[in-house]
Amino acid sequence: MDLSNKRKIITTNDGSRSLLVPELNEQYHSVYGAKQEAEHVFLKMGLDGFCESNKVFELSVLEIGFGTGLNTLLTADWAQRNKIKINYTSIEKYPVSLEEFNQLNYGDLLGGNELYHKITSVHWEEFVDVTNEFCLKKLELDLVDDTLPVGQDVVFFDAFAPNKQPKLWEINVFQKIFEVMNFGGVMVTYCCQGQARRNMIAAGFKVEKVPGPPGKREMLRAWKK
Repeated sequence: MDLSNKRKIITTNDGSRSLLVPELNEQYHSVYGAKQEAEHVFLKMGLDGFCESNKVFELSVLEIGFGTGLNTLLTADWAQRNKIKINYTSIEKYPVSLEEFNQLNYGDLLGGNELYHKITSVHWEEFVDVTNEFCLKKLELDLVDDTLPVGQDVVFFDAFAPNKQPKLWEINVFQKIFEVMNFGGVMVTYCCQGQARRNMIAAGFKVEKVPGPPGKREMLRAWKK
């Protein structure tokens, strides 16, 4: 199902915008707040959680679903604030258009559009230094069929929900991700579905339930240990 021409702009409860796919009745972020969801799931539980267990000055992040670029923008800002070098690879099967990016307000929410413009305009398939602390590579890939880049410390699993795109939450997908992660690495997702958790465990992960973002009681965090 090609989702690239079937999206609408919506505004979530914290004022940040997102995209809605009417055919799936699914939005790219929580309606309770796109920005605050991403900050909690991927920064607090992902990056901060990894750094609590590891003293690092540089790390590699793999994002499953570039989407609107919100997670990427927040991570670039996090890298600057924490003075940690991040090599960030993001995959996306259905890239968002420039017209759609221009209707999103993430740059305004972080005090300026320059960084967001750099991120959304980076050429695909090559690493580009967006800031001194943040190097970005965007790849137009299919999570199920294509090869993922190896050597990942943190994985942001931001696919659509299991009931919308179940093939992305199967054991073989989590095995593929497990294999490209470094030992001690962590994968985080907003989801807390029981079958998704069991599939992660079957793929080799040590999985824990942690507090979820606004609107969700819990989410999943999976370690390669």
